[in-house]
Amino acid sequence: MHQIEVATTQETLYDSPEMVLNMGPQHPSTHGVLRVILKLDGETVIDLDCDIGYLHRGMEKICENRLYPQIAPYWDRLDYIAAVSNGLLWVETVEQMLALAVPPRAHYIRTVLTELNRIASHLLWLATHALDIGAFTVLLWALREREEILKIFERQFGARLTCHAWRIGGMPNDAYEGFTEDVQRFIDNFPKRLAEYETMLSENRIWLGRTVGIGVISAADAVAIGLTGPPLRGSGVAYDVRKARPYAAYADMEFDIPLGENGDTYDRYLVRLEEMRQSRRIIQQALTKMPDGPVNAKVPKIIKPPVGDYYHSIEGPKGELGCYVVSDGSSRPYRVRVRPPCLINLQALRQMCVGHLVADVVAIIGTLDIVLGEIDR
Repeated sequence: MHQIEVATTQETLYDSPEMVLNMGPQHPSTHGVLRVILKLDGETVIDLDCDIGYLHRGMEKICENRLYPQIAPYWDRLDYIAAVSNGLLWVETVEQMLALAVPPRAHYIRTVLTELNRIASHLLWLATHALDIGAFTVLLWALREREEILKIFERQFGARLTCHAWRIGGMPNDAYEGFTEDVQRFIDNFPKRLAEYETMLSENRIWLGRTVGIGVISAADAVAIGLTGPPLRGSGVAYDVRKARPYAAYADMEFDIPLGENGDTYDRYLVRLEEMRQSRRIIQQALTKMPDGPVNAKVPKIIKPPVGDYYHSIEGPKGELGCYVVSDGSSRPYRVRVRPPCLINLQALRQMCVGHLVADVVAIIGTLDIVLGEIDR
């Protein structure tokens, strides 16, 4: 990443108005073990660099020493806030390698649960982002709704966070009895909850002062850096993997891509709120159209994909999550490479922060919605 020139302590403290400040790695606003090295002139950021890797576990190398079915749980532990989405990417990649035809019912259930996961991820983002900026009430409200989703996950998967939700070829179990009713009850109540968040924040002058015009990035710069997800769409670029390369049951769903106009922190907030509305819209369609039938395809007991290179991606809550696999024809992958949206989105931090105050760095890190488990892998 970008390296800043750091003067000696004596030069910095006594012979220059500039100061170097460490934010993290143990700091609540960095949302994990992220170290941000800030170069300041007074309280204004004139340069910064990120120091990452504190949570590195060698996940990609671990995958090269596991059988294909054994790898799925490791994907849950990348963006552990969106384990249901991460796990879907791995099983769909292997299904693509094997040219498996997954039953339609499994696709629809996957779509419902991954969209619930998107809402849960955005709710946690909203809760922590609002808390960073000083809005404590929204934290309690957003976690209240997220809890309802986690209860559905617990009933379906037996776990709330790292769910190991999917299997190659389908699902471990069909939807539980009462699944449709539980999901319908949640999406019926959710719009008025979203309206409460907007009433609390969207026209609040403190919220506007901390987000409008803060962390601006243009559409051209966002594309050049490789941003995806809400940071890209907040700059007005209409790219969403669910539309560009539909997977699961998204080809059968109608939904809009929310876009910002100014590319600032406030626009990214509005984009995520509207994404939750669109997720609710997708879930309603999937429940209405969901077919009966099996939820698993016939899968070989020993999985040996054909020799070749494969790439698949999905639209995770944080952006485009990609998986590149090289198969040598054996029961273990020769190489696994993750395209982590959080790491790529983090590359924009310097451009978004320079010229702003130290307090604004907290809001800008929050607007990127990063998870260090995915960045460090």
